[in-house]
Amino acid sequence: MFAKLMSSPRFLRAVVWFDASTGVLLGALHLLLTAPLAEWLGLPAGLLQATGVMLLGYAALAIAIARSEPMPRGWLWVLIGGNLAWAAASLVLLLGSTLTPTLLGQAYLLVHVVSVALLAELQWWGVRRLRGWAAA
Repeated sequence: MFAKLMSSPRFLRAVVWFDASTGVLLGALHLLLTAPLAEWLGLPAGLLQATGVMLLGYAALAIAIARSEPMPRGWLWVLIGGNLAWAAASLVLLLGSTLTPTLLGQAYLLVHVVSVALLAELQWWGVRRLRGWAAA
């Protein structure tokens, strides 16, 4: 049953819509609450502003893809690559940077690493299962 669910075009589209909605939400939060987030998370305000803009741009792309019929395979791979890059960048900020995020900031970054990698995995799985469905 799980394989059948993941083979459905609706499953992949739902994952892309979820990805888009979290991008809008987090992008808006980064931009609207930059100063408090910078203090709470121990991350630079400039980084939060830049990532807010990036998240909104990513979300706009994801919305366009989710609304396409059929969803374009090439652009789906761009989303997957973007999510993997975001997870890797979050991991670098968490473990290998000169930044010193607060405990809350460390948790925030860790949630990004895990959740965004999971989104990439779900999207990857969906694209691979729908070879004949997604347009080239």
